[in-house]
This record gives sequence, C-alpha cells and structure tokens, in this order.
Amino acid sequence: MAKDDTDRIEREIEIARTRLATTLDELAVRADPQRIADDTKNMVVAKLNEPKVKYSLIGAGALVAGLILIKFLR
Repeated sequence: MAKDDTDRIEREIEIARTRLATTLDELAVRADPQRIADDTKNMVVAKLNEPKVKYSLIGAGALVAGLILIKFLR
C-alpha cells in the first residue's frame, strides 16, 4: 500500500513538474519583447489601414498642410 502511494505521489509530482514547465515556456513566449513589439506594430498598422481612420488622417494632414501653406503665403 505504501509503495502504491509513493508511486502515485511521484506521478503527481512529475505531472505537476511538466505542467509548470509548459506554463513557464508559454510565459517566456508571451513576455518576449520582440514578439510584443511585432504584435503591437501589426495591431497599429491594421488600425491605420481601416478606411475610417486612414481617410480621417489624410484629411487632417491635408488641413494642416493647407493651414501651413496659408500661413506662409500671407
């Protein structure tokens, strides 16, 4: 009986150890600064490519350029 308990406990420890290793690997991937930067860049580029945002920024840029041009021509 004691041998069975010891074997069971050892199996449970090994399972817990494997889960912990997997979790640590996942955390290492998620916390990778290059991956975070790439994901953020992709998210920003996707947002800027939305027509509503894209054309609003083009309009704002044209307005600023027009105001600067008017300021210099006066």
